[in-house]
Amino acid sequence: MKKEVEIFDYAGEIFKALPQGILLVSEAEDCVNAMTIGWATLGIEWATPVFVVYVREGRFTRELIDRTGEFTVCIPRGDGKDKKVAKALGICGSISGRDADKIAKAGLTLVDADIVRTPAIKEFPLTIECRVVFSKIQPAKEISSKFSKFYPADKLDEYGGSHIAYYGEILKSYIIES
Repeated sequence: MKKEVEIFDYAGEIFKALPQGILLVSEAEDCVNAMTIGWATLGIEWATPVFVVYVREGRFTRELIDRTGEFTVCIPRGDGKDKKVAKALGICGSISGRDADKIAKAGLTLVDADIVRTPAIKEFPLTIECRVVFSKIQPAKEISSKFSKFYPADKLDEYGGSHIAYYGEILKSYIIES
């Protein structure tokens, strides 16, 4: 069962969860992938509610989002001490979806989304369904001096270079209830 919510009412909860990690879920050709993210933006662009996610160019997640133009964002709830959530964030933040089925490895439960084809994740119940309305490459070399903590000059090639900012129109948001 899902309870539809106004996502901006949960902005504080989302921003509190981000430093520990939330999941960006992508899907194409029956391959579902989840990636731990710690950077995102929630706001209004072009009079449209958007959730902006940032994905390095070389990531498998980028390939999947580029194929479908859709993604879900799944946020854990509670005090942040759930061991299953912590394990899933670790797996989804350290293994490539090219090499392993991270959903199975983390023991996560997929839930059909209502509008997009990319599923939600039961264990991360606050869900945002998004369709990409705009994307922009953010070249790492142009911003690396200001944000060197995130773009160390000697690691730019190893880390996959630039990020793609995907502006996802928020189509629906809800909490998956047990």
